[in-house]
Amino acid sequence: MNAKQRKTLTAIFAMPVRSDVLWSDIESLFRALGGEVSEGAGSRVRVALSGVRAVFHRPHPERETDKGTLKSVRRFLLAAGISSEETNATP
Repeated sequence: MNAKQRKTLTAIFAMPVRSDVLWSDIESLFRALGGEVSEGAGSRVRVALSGVRAVFHRPHPERETDKGTLKSVRRFLLAAGISSEETNATP
């Protein structure tokens, strides 16, 4: 995981919930954590990570992820065993 992906992970777990995290950065984080990201119908994005699956809607026309989706991403990462402490791990 590179520095930008660590920064994205920190932003996902930040309180209060942020509204300026780019969706493309979240997808990059999923891949860096070993997740499988695939396209669904429309703006849907399927993600599988550590045996946990989820479907998210890619924001459009904005690039930033809204607070509700960011909370869902946080719950998904926690269910997959990823927490904000991962940012302190060595690459």
